[in-house]
Amino acid sequence: MDDVAWGALALTVTLLAGLYTWTRARAQGARSLSRWSGITLLPLAAYLTHTLRLIGRIGSAIAHWATGFVWSPVVWLGLILAVVAFALIGLSARLSNKAAPAAPAARGLKARRSARTAGGADTGLGEDLDEVEAILKRHGIG
Repeated sequence: MDDVAWGALALTVTLLAGLYTWTRARAQGARSLSRWSGITLLPLAAYLTHTLRLIGRIGSAIAHWATGFVWSPVVWLGLILAVVAFALIGLSARLSNKAAPAAPAARGLKARRSARTAGGADTGLGEDLDEVEAILKRHGIG
């Protein structure tokens, strides 16, 4: 739109708001007249400060983005990937609460300990410590 079109738009909106302000002021009094007079002047002020053109450009950019967003298969693929990504992140949060399987080295250590204790009092700690362990087991401590 050129400058004349923006000016005509601002003037038309200002005049329509002025008519609405007049009808509200007659029905509700000075307080309404003051409030709606201020609102009536906003489109004209936006035109004179070139803010009306900025608002038009922003609106046009949002409309262009929205139509590209809705009709683009690449965007929908991106949305599907985002949903899958968030689902995997949520799944990982739930899986972190469960116990992880033991590492091979830890499994080997547990197997050696159970093999030693299954054979009786011999735990491989040396003769003196084996005797102490046997005494403790007889008294129900170990």
